[in-house]
Amino acid sequence: MANRKKIIRDGIIDDNPILFQIIGICSALAVTNLMMNSLIMGVSLIFVTALSSFTISIIRKYTPDHVRMMVQVLIISVYVIFVDIFLKAYMQDMSKALGPYVGLIITNCIIMGRAEAFAVNNGPVDSFIDGAAAGIGYTLVLLVIASIRELMGFGTLFGIQVLPETVTQWTLMIMPPSAFFILGIFIWIATNRKLTKEEGGSKK
Repeated sequence: MANRKKIIRDGIIDDNPILFQIIGICSALAVTNLMMNSLIMGVSLIFVTALSSFTISIIRKYTPDHVRMMVQVLIISVYVIFVDIFLKAYMQDMSKALGPYVGLIITNCIIMGRAEAFAVNNGPVDSFIDGAAAGIGYTLVLLVIASIRELMGFGTLFGIQVLPETVTQWTLMIMPPSAFFILGIFIWIATNRKLTKEEGGSKK
């Protein structure tokens, strides 16, 4: 059994899929103009990643290597369809707002990465935790980026007016390029801190 505290910390902080693995960034750039969009996308990815890793781990010993990737994609697709159906049935406005990005969860490298790097070699419970942790790490980054973009672009957070309407709104912040620059800054800060920490540890 793997160290579950380490699994959680790696997924959320030390090996965050967006900040350190630089994967899953397409949706991070596309849906972070509003915090609610980011939250729903993040929860959807947590659901798919955790349950996909759990399912893949359960059948890992019975899946031939030559069809392993196809089986994984099939499993991921089933969970993504569940999410898509749920959003269309109960959250129609959100389904329209997220558009094709829900379907593109199937191709999100975070899910396949956790399946190949962890789920095929570890037990179901640990794989579920690993998938959920990676999804939470992804969601937190999306929410931080979205909070900056929505606040500066609309003056709101989760649609609630926070800044006075007299404050000038930055139109650039609601456009995709702003997410690219903000994410780049976050990656730079996170990588720099990690390297500094590692250098400090090696000197000791």
